Amino acid sequence: MTLATPTLDTDRLRLRPFTEDDAGFLYAMHSSRHVMRYWDSPPWTERARAGRFVEMCRKMADEGTGVRVAVDRASDGAFVGWCCLVEWNPVYRSASLGYCLDEAMWGHGYATEAAHALLRWAFDTLDLNRVQAKADTRNAASARVLEKVGFVREGTLREDCVVDGEVSDSWVYGLIRRDWRPSAAPVPVPAPAPVR
Repeated sequence: MTLATPTLDTDRLRLRPFTEDDAGFLYAMHSSRHVMRYWDSPPWTERARAGRFVEMCRKMADEGTGVRVAVDRASDGAFVGWCCLVEWNPVYRSASLGYCLDEAMWGHGYATEAAHALLRWAFDTLDLNRVQAKADTRNAASARVLEKVGFVREGTLREDCVVDGEVSDSWVYGLIRRDWRPSAAPVPVPAPAPVR
């Protein structure tokens, strides 16, 4: 079962499928040691990783296991980062949320806005009952994003990641359908179909 990657517009952002043109932005973001310091994998060191990332996004949608969308700023088309729902399980009606933003885009509320838009689409389209997310316990900014969109911290995974020899803990967050508040942020507006 395939899963169509959505295009969604919010007040300030456009969430859309990835294209090959995004490879340079992806490599710049994912090769930054500062951006990737709380991730469960080290920064990229080869540009070919960006092309494989875009292909993996397509494969994930084709296999129906999730979607990952590029996030652009609506005012000027600047690349903001990405947001995803992965590990979609239609039987359990569950998925996992993730996001990564370019450092220049931090502190503007873009992660919260993008996450809310994708969650709204997912709850409406995929009929989810539960979404979960993880955040490194040192990443207070990511924890705030999750809490702003309604997630509840459910526990700590002790020493669950070892990246470049550094051991870290992760917080586990959950958002249940009955606790979801779709009106808490701007309503994403589905983009019009492209004219051919």
